[in-house]
Amino acid sequence: MIFAPASSEREGIRIKLQGQPYLLLITLLRQRGELVTREELRNTLWPGDTFIDFDHSLGTGINKLREVLGDSAANPRFIETLPRRGYRFIAPIEAIGASEDPPVGSESPPEEQPLATGVPLGARDHEQVDLPKKTAVGERPRWQFAWKITGFALLLLSTVFVIWTLYSGSRPPPIIRSLAVLPLENLSGDASQDYFSDGMTDELITELGQISELRVISRTSVMTYKGARRPLPQIALELDVDAVVEGTVLRSGNRVRITAQLIRASADKHLWAESYEGELSDVLALQKKVARSIAEQIRIKLNPKEQTGLNHVKVVNAEAHEAYLKGRYFWNQRTAEGLKKAVGYFNQAIERDPIYAQAYAGLADSYALMGDWEYGVLPPAEAFPKAKAAATRALALDNALGEAHTSLAFVLDLFDWDWVAAEREYRQAVELSPSYATAHQWYTWHLIVLGRNSEAITEIRRAESLDPLSLIISADMADVLLIARRYDESIQQSRKTMEMDPRFAVAHYQVGQVFVQKHMYNEGIAELQKAIGFSGGNKTFRSNLAYAYATSGRRSEALEILNDLKSRSNNGFSHASEIALIYVGLDENDQAMTWLEKAYGERFNPSVLLRPSFDPLRSNPRFQDLLRRIGLNR
Repeated sequence: MIFAPASSEREGIRIKLQGQPYLLLITLLRQRGELVTREELRNTLWPGDTFIDFDHSLGTGINKLREVLGDSAANPRFIETLPRRGYRFIAPIEAIGASEDPPVGSESPPEEQPLATGVPLGARDHEQVDLPKKTAVGERPRWQFAWKITGFALLLLSTVFVIWTLYSGSRPPPIIRSLAVLPLENLSGDASQDYFSDGMTDELITELGQISELRVISRTSVMTYKGARRPLPQIALELDVDAVVEGTVLRSGNRVRITAQLIRASADKHLWAESYEGELSDVLALQKKVARSIAEQIRIKLNPKEQTGLNHVKVVNAEAHEAYLKGRYFWNQRTAEGLKKAVGYFNQAIERDPIYAQAYAGLADSYALMGDWEYGVLPPAEAFPKAKAAATRALALDNALGEAHTSLAFVLDLFDWDWVAAEREYRQAVELSPSYATAHQWYTWHLIVLGRNSEAITEIRRAESLDPLSLIISADMADVLLIARRYDESIQQSRKTMEMDPRFAVAHYQVGQVFVQKHMYNEGIAELQKAIGFSGGNKTFRSNLAYAYATSGRRSEALEILNDLKSRSNNGFSHASEIALIYVGLDENDQAMTWLEKAYGERFNPSVLLRPSFDPLRSNPRFQDLLRRIGLNR
């Protein structure tokens, strides 16, 4: 079809348009200036017995139509969107006629008169129609005014236009080097099925994240857009990406359909769209197809390992896969209760499929976080060996799992204190999954412990670029800057985190520590009190508040917290390193070292020793001996 309304500046250009976009245009033109409801479009173009993702198909058709017309949803000249209702064609339509007024009585009957778009009312989708002329019925020919422009000017303008057209048409589209997979929409109508669509999103991010030349935004950041209806160019700007993938998941019984479309976000231009349907047991194969198609569209050359990864489809028990998706859903909540539920579902997946490597990796991730100070679900001596066993089993089944290498490295760092082996695992993790933000985040702490501060800052910035809306990564950046003694930068970073979420406890904790080191005690105490309030009484935050009280001369308040923490030591949690910190603030170094020795026996997180608050102990021989035994003497 060839189309350009009388008001268009694309007169004389022939544009091919077929299929659903063509039929959409016909339907809209028949009711020009009137609302055509979504229901009318569904009934006309997709009868009730057609199994199709209507919202996705309609959106794709309208966007294709706008792309052909050079139209914009934000500033429409042709097709206006009436939110949640339908669409309206708003451009003027003129009758095709001679350049002079037609004789009276020669008009065609209204039902037979062609539209200015050249679309006869009975046109089929394979027919072509001529472009309209700018001359309306009864309007005088415009050639009479051509003398106003010199022949030379016309020739110059024509030459420039032809050269520009040839040049722009011959240039290949720019390569896409950064991408965000927006949350796939759950079309089941059942919110309890969100784990399934969220899981599909996660796995697509993981698949694409293995492409070394492509920066793929992590799950934490893209999930902030779940259910949001922001313009794609705005999302792309916020995430700093070249393109976005959006789509839907429809699950019905044992059938599943995944639709996806790739959009160059800055121009809101659709580059590709496709739908994949199969049995629930084929869902991993469907995901591979989506990932391969996107990889082809973004025009990035894959290395042999990446090509093999996108072509290799693993066979997984459907029930095991479903349990795995539920496990990841709860793991991503990053709460104590969520981690406990995640362990249960990952174990279910392993029971259904004992060689399911990803389920073991999920189990390792869960136990690793359960033993960390931030969650404190299990004592480190119980959690970390379980995490190590699960990660080791995952890698024995599939050594290409970047997430499993990351969890193993985390345990080797925090519990085994095997710095060489941890370094090796982190490097493998980053090589296998270069867009896995958690790998870069945790590797940062490995580098910090080893005193490689400049490398650590580079690594945490990489993590932030992959997950720009992650609160914990942003807060970790502030913590790294604190340890590097870059206090003002750390304060600025914490404020950036609090702009994203004013109630995020860790951000207040980080900035509170910096204020105390700058001897801004009132400000530091206020921030630490906020952190305790927002976290529900986190023990690490309370110990830092006691340290602030002690160093500012409020000894009695420090002792009150100290005694309370001692009384709460149970079930493998002695809070030994936190108690040692308070003794440093009280200037009781022998007591501080006694409690650090206890922390050593419990395999505490040694990164706490790098904090400025422990500087008074650095010259102490017992402290130096402790560092040597941990493997950090330097």
